[in-house]
Amino acid sequence: MHTGDLPLDEFERHASRLAAWIRSTLEHPERVSVLSRAKPGDIRALLPARAPQQGESMDAILADLDRVVMPGVTHWNHPGFLAYFANTASVPGILGELVTAALNQVGILWRTGPAAAEIEQVACDWLRDALGFPAGWFGMITDTASISTMYALAAARERDPALAIRQRGMAGRSDLPRLRVYCSEHAHSSVDKACIALGLGLENVIRVATDESYRLRPEMLARVIAADRSQGFRPLAVVATAGTTSTTSVDPIAAIAQLCARESLWLHVDAAYGGAMGLLPEARELFAGIEQADSVVVNAHKWLFTPMDCSVLWTKHPRVFRRTFALTPSYLETTDGEQALNFSDYGVQLGRRFRALKLWFVMRAFGVEGMAARVREHVRLAQVVAGWVTATPEWELCAPTPMSVVCFRHMPPGVTDESELEAHNALILEKVNASGEVFLSHTKLGQRYVLRIAIGNLRTEERHLARAWELLGEAAG
Repeated sequence: MHTGDLPLDEFERHASRLAAWIRSTLEHPERVSVLSRAKPGDIRALLPARAPQQGESMDAILADLDRVVMPGVTHWNHPGFLAYFANTASVPGILGELVTAALNQVGILWRTGPAAAEIEQVACDWLRDALGFPAGWFGMITDTASISTMYALAAARERDPALAIRQRGMAGRSDLPRLRVYCSEHAHSSVDKACIALGLGLENVIRVATDESYRLRPEMLARVIAADRSQGFRPLAVVATAGTTSTTSVDPIAAIAQLCARESLWLHVDAAYGGAMGLLPEARELFAGIEQADSVVVNAHKWLFTPMDCSVLWTKHPRVFRRTFALTPSYLETTDGEQALNFSDYGVQLGRRFRALKLWFVMRAFGVEGMAARVREHVRLAQVVAGWVTATPEWELCAPTPMSVVCFRHMPPGVTDESELEAHNALILEKVNASGEVFLSHTKLGQRYVLRIAIGNLRTEERHLARAWELLGEAAG
């Protein structure tokens, strides 16, 4: 029985075969249904209940990519993927991921992966500068915006040493007031999950009303903060959103930042999707005031063409993050010096993947101008779709289109009841998605059930959107 790895000539042979398979998958995406047709349990039923006792050939394993894996894949890399926030595993990103797996860096400390640590610093700085963020911000990479937001709120809680939460915790303390976190009613659910994980509790996530463009209303925020203080609560942080999940609306960051400064609150900006718009100098006015934030998150794996997962978190308070998370047992002590940055001191993870490599590959391969051109084209395509909606009777544009997401619905003549309209548009969505050519999603804006087209894949062209619009027309009857 072999006790070592497979021979490297097998790696080379199968890697070449896989490269051809990946090329075919990317080159001819329309051959497959964008939305998997599998039902719950279908894929598991194709697999044996127990692992093989003897090793199988790589030929047999790779054959199961088409037999087992592909039937259960929803193709996020498909040009017809127009649901949620579309993303792209670009060619340079895929190549970077391959190298990351081969090098298998475990970034516990600087010395366990010097290149991983220092390329992460550089890639975060490059992206920060490309987006027009302040030069002094410290950046780090996490897996998702959910974790980035949780880290930011943990740091917000630690900024006041008098709370003594790192050492004493929160349970059973009569001296600790209830801490409050504020966001808009359209903020992402990751704010709620962060507060659950941090022990703040859902009751202390206060969702503030929005205006007609689905942006947080600063005057309402000021009122709820004042009301909370009068009841003995302790306002802690505000999460503003730059590109809400439903409509890509941008909260008035400058006004919120002024309020946070006056109230001594941490301001975290969730720009997980929308932050990519910072690549466009003509769009940066959308984010006026963002330089006053205490922390900002942008997901490179959403609209910056980097494969999952790669969420970039910046802060102007790295010392607070370090005070929140740093813990060095004796077996991790080194003499590397202060210049050796250990990212494990700034978050929960000890071992970290070399995520920065794929972002570094993408930024070098496309360049800042190339990335901006691709984002700008997606914004243009969204305006094209919005134009089709407004120009076609019985279709209604339901929200502004500041980025690359279009919210709309069909309005049959004489139908005004919201429950009927919801059922009608839900049926349209079901029919369109059943085609396998495109995949759309929906959201709720108040009482209105609306459809969404989200453009963000490098391979999506106007012809794919025209086909989606044709399918919508056919489904609407």
